Amino acid sequence: MPETQFELQEKKTDKELYSYQQGAINQIFEKFDNERDDYHLLYQLPTGGGKTVIFSEIVRQYLKNHSKKVLVMTHRVELCNQTSKMLTSFGVVNKVVDSKANLDDHERYSCYVAMVETLNNRLNDGILDISDVGLVIIDEAHYNSFTKLFKFFENSFILGVTATPLSSNKDLPMNRNYDELIPGESIENLIKNDFLARAETYQYDMGLTSLEVGSNGDYTVKSSSDLYTSPSMLNKLLEAYTTHSKGKKTLIFNNGIETSIQVYHTFNSAGLPIMHLDNTATKKQRKHILKWFHETPDAILTSVSILTTGFDEPTIDTIILNRATKSLTLYYQMIGRGSRVLNNKSKFTVIDLGNNIYRFGPWGADLDWEAIFKSPNFYIDRIKDDEAIESTFKHELAEDIRSEFSKSKETYLDINAIYKEATFSGESSKVVLEKSIEQHAYICIENSEDVYDALALAKLLKEDIDNRIQVYGKCISKSTYNFISWLKLDYQKKLNAYLRENFDAVFEQIHGHPPED
Repeated sequence: MPETQFELQEKKTDKELYSYQQGAINQIFEKFDNERDDYHLLYQLPTGGGKTVIFSEIVRQYLKNHSKKVLVMTHRVELCNQTSKMLTSFGVVNKVVDSKANLDDHERYSCYVAMVETLNNRLNDGILDISDVGLVIIDEAHYNSFTKLFKFFENSFILGVTATPLSSNKDLPMNRNYDELIPGESIENLIKNDFLARAETYQYDMGLTSLEVGSNGDYTVKSSSDLYTSPSMLNKLLEAYTTHSKGKKTLIFNNGIETSIQVYHTFNSAGLPIMHLDNTATKKQRKHILKWFHETPDAILTSVSILTTGFDEPTIDTIILNRATKSLTLYYQMIGRGSRVLNNKSKFTVIDLGNNIYRFGPWGADLDWEAIFKSPNFYIDRIKDDEAIESTFKHELAEDIRSEFSKSKETYLDINAIYKEATFSGESSKVVLEKSIEQHAYICIENSEDVYDALALAKLLKEDIDNRIQVYGKCISKSTYNFISWLKLDYQKKLNAYLRENFDAVFEQIHGHPPED
């Protein structure tokens, strides 16, 4: 009898299932067999663990043993097409329901793959009959956009799959829409068994208190752009790349198109092979850029969030987080892009320029996903805010600047400690800045032959001055942008004046003789 599209093709898939994947499939089918028909089950597995492989095999087995149909939902068109191809490789004939799809023949198919917004429109218009759908699979289930479609599937078994079962919206926890979570293999176990590469991380202490949080709970593009497009931040990014990853294939994540474009110009001016990609690129441009990225061994790609899901490039050696985020999901998605194993690749580099590792802990840390699923707010409320993170920082001079002060044993000054001491002694808080200026002047004079050398060195202390003023502003609980800006300018003027007035006396105190004329 000739094969129809409704039937399942019996062919051997080229995807071999690993033991942990088969174990997950067995657990999930146990729920199919023992729970009610409209049960909502959530399955967690890290990025790179093969979620699509697992649910494609589930679809194959389900259609073989059940008379009802299957619907797979995704939130992006790229994921829609990738999922369709994976299902086909498992012998599952499927129909992609996109904006251009002709649904006149939809009854001939046993499996649909649809993007959430398109499906919502089709269902609200009554164009697609889903009355015989017994299983609904939701990829990247942590996105809240899927929940509006649950009303159409009140009699279906829903299986959500995600790497991070934590809703981005505090008011819409995942335990409200799912009855149970099955946690999959941990990142650490996947690394130990050579399924994922290990991350070597380099984190920089970043001053992020100028960032603002928007209505979505994450840092705004505007405040991120203001910070990360500054010359000092662009130079820090370039320095971090040069120090830890020069010549390696690198993917840079930014918060905002303007930041990514500035990153492109900075690296391009340094003669480095870089391209920029954001969601305004055409399909042709995107294809060209990703082909270049794949084929160029030392390629650098600066991007804006669009490569966090549905993008698989195992040749990536380095992930740079040139942004801060309050989203645990986004944090794991970004780093996960570098975790794919390939040939002899057993490790990759992560450079964090957003205090994200301080905020969430190391990628691959042993998170209790069941506890997070059951009590998400308890976890969210325990995430450190920026002030708490930065209060532990010890801002040292950058290595290249520190080398200019080689005669000084110590260049660091603990502003918090001096403020507490002044307060305890009943002194004015201005004493803190006076002592700071004296210490800065001392190390400038210690490494100079004359006052002009000292004034030149003082210019190199701009970033250190900025850090000290930021800490001082928090100490006195007065940190408006205008006030802090004025303090920084005033500090630099007073430091220069102090050097001119006291150079000879301090020089003699240090060296035991006055400076030579």
